[in-house]
Amino acid sequence: MLRLELRNISKQYPSVKANDRVNLRVKPGEIHAVLGENGAGKSTLMKIIYGAVRPDEGEVLWNGELVTIRNPHEARRLGISMVFQHFSLFDTLTAAENVWLGLDKGPSLADVSQRIVQVAQEYGLDVDPLRPVHTLSVGERQRVEIVRALMTKPQLLILDEPTSVLTPQAVDKLFVTLRQLASEGCSILYISHKLDEIRALCHHCTVLGAGRVRGEVDPTLESNASLSRLMIGAEPPQLQHVKARAGDVVLAVRDLSLAKQDHFGMNLHRIGFEVRAGEIVGIAGVSGNGQQGLMAALSGEDPRAAAESIRLYDRPIGRLSPAVRRRRGLHFVPEERLGRGAVPGLSLAQNTLLTRTESVSRAGWIANGRVDVLTRKLIARFKVKAGGPDAPAKSLSGGNLQKFIVGREIDAKPRVLIVSQPTWGVDVGAAAQIRAELLKLRDESCAVLVVSEELDELFEICDRLVVISQGRVSPSVNVGDASVEMIGQWMSGLWDTQEKELAHEGA
Repeated sequence: MLRLELRNISKQYPSVKANDRVNLRVKPGEIHAVLGENGAGKSTLMKIIYGAVRPDEGEVLWNGELVTIRNPHEARRLGISMVFQHFSLFDTLTAAENVWLGLDKGPSLADVSQRIVQVAQEYGLDVDPLRPVHTLSVGERQRVEIVRALMTKPQLLILDEPTSVLTPQAVDKLFVTLRQLASEGCSILYISHKLDEIRALCHHCTVLGAGRVRGEVDPTLESNASLSRLMIGAEPPQLQHVKARAGDVVLAVRDLSLAKQDHFGMNLHRIGFEVRAGEIVGIAGVSGNGQQGLMAALSGEDPRAAAESIRLYDRPIGRLSPAVRRRRGLHFVPEERLGRGAVPGLSLAQNTLLTRTESVSRAGWIANGRVDVLTRKLIARFKVKAGGPDAPAKSLSGGNLQKFIVGREIDAKPRVLIVSQPTWGVDVGAAAQIRAELLKLRDESCAVLVVSEELDELFEICDRLVVISQGRVSPSVNVGDASVEMIGQWMSGLWDTQEKELAHEGA
């Protein structure tokens, strides 16, 4: 008997048909991948299964019986849990309170907190139940979502881009967890754009394109190239990464120390590094080691830094506002798409105006026609699937919104670009495009600083790397002199020994 069967599921939105007569069959204990480019209809289909979206037509069978799943509460009662790509957590509540809200009446908050600790330890996921969600990084929030789903002991677990901001070590632990769950009979629907993960983890793969099923394959018998061809109709383009021609220092961070702003934050200790014109410097690190505080200090969201500790073109900017820094050529892409990178309820045109103010006169008048033209240009240049400039940001898939936000800043031709998690949740084709655009920006003498928890990405596009751990940063190392294993060790704060070894080898 099948755990889940979808028959001819369709869903129409005003500007797009997200699902078009989709059929899907999942067996008990099966890890089933759903693969497709951004906007293929994957997330909509998962939300239909979870009861967050109602299909226009089609049938859902659960353990062989026809069911109507009207809301997530009914889904959870059936034994279906979901970890969303865009997190569904209340910022002002603690991790434990968020989990408690999603459980049936019965256990006390103290019992839930204790159970969170047990589940987190059992599956190797570091979660503090007492931390308010607003103090957590994206990676830490993802761990809360995963623990919350595991606590319901689901028969079907839906994971939408679960490893997009997890470190390689955390991914390995998660895979052990998922294989253990599958061996216990839990079915898993796994959405990811990481083809290596799908081939290593999943038993079966359904490929979606333009809302329809393009094919079904055994991913263990496929290559990355063949899966890419099924998904986007071609293999992703190879990046042309020529050696950087680094120029003068553009952004300099020197002896930056900041006390954490809340009890759960991370103090920054004597942070120091430089970014030159015409190079990409990457910052690697396990989520929650000071990246948020550092990005807030660099962008100007946290203006407490000593003025001299951050210099742009050798001028102190540590106390300047984000707007002034932007006017001086420093642009910033935050890790959180919805809420910080874009306002969900505003249109793409209105979101363009958040950082691209060239269409606003000194008197404050907005040239709507120019805004519309610019937004259409961004949509076309970065291949964003959207219903036009008037489409609300929240109507886009996660990957398409990411392309729009990153593209908005790249197109502004910044002198310095700081970007956090540039390819979070985007498909292989879009990830290749974003990385190529960052390299092109570098070759046009922009200084680029990339914060990412994907080591493969950092090694692919960066010229130099630094590692952040416990609020401290390592010395920089040329990518050619580093390895994934070495950077993985540095992410635990163990860089003194390897640094000395590198110096000895270079002598």
